[in-house]
Order: sequence, then C-alpha cells, then structure tokens
Amino acid sequence: MKTKSKGAKVSDLRPEYNLGALLKKGVRGKYATRFQEGTNLVLLAPDVAKAFQTDEAVNAALRLVIRLTKLPSPNKKIAAKA
Repeated sequence: MKTKSKGAKVSDLRPEYNLGALLKKGVRGKYATRFQEGTNLVLLAPDVAKAFQTDEAVNAALRLVIRLTKLPSPNKKIAAKA
C-alpha cells in the first residue's frame, strides 16, 4: 500500500463537478442581510437564565413587561387634572 505525500491534495469529486466553473459566479454573503433580519438572538446573563426554564417562559415574562409599560401611570393622570 502506497502512502500519499503530505503535499498532495486528494479530490474525491468527479471530474464533471468542476467547482471552479460552478462557483465562478457565486456571491459571498448574498443572503446574509436577509438572514440577519429574520434572526434575533439575545444572550441572557447566567443569573437571568437560571430564573427561566424554557424560552417560552422568557417570552411570557417579556410580554408581561411590555404590557406593564403600556399601562398609564397614576402620576400622569394627576398631572393632567392640575
């Protein structure tokens, strides 16, 4: 059994799969912007992550915070009456 030299590259591709011709018109990062628009990852601090067992629990808590911030504060009503 012959060993191949360290410098020789072995190609498992068939000759008809000429990657040079196939990839000639390729554009790097063509869909990167569209992918990023649909992806929103947030890294939670370890202490915050311990408080929630699932991603649904995190979403429920954040939705509650959003609803609470939309409630009118009592101070604004008093200021409007004065």
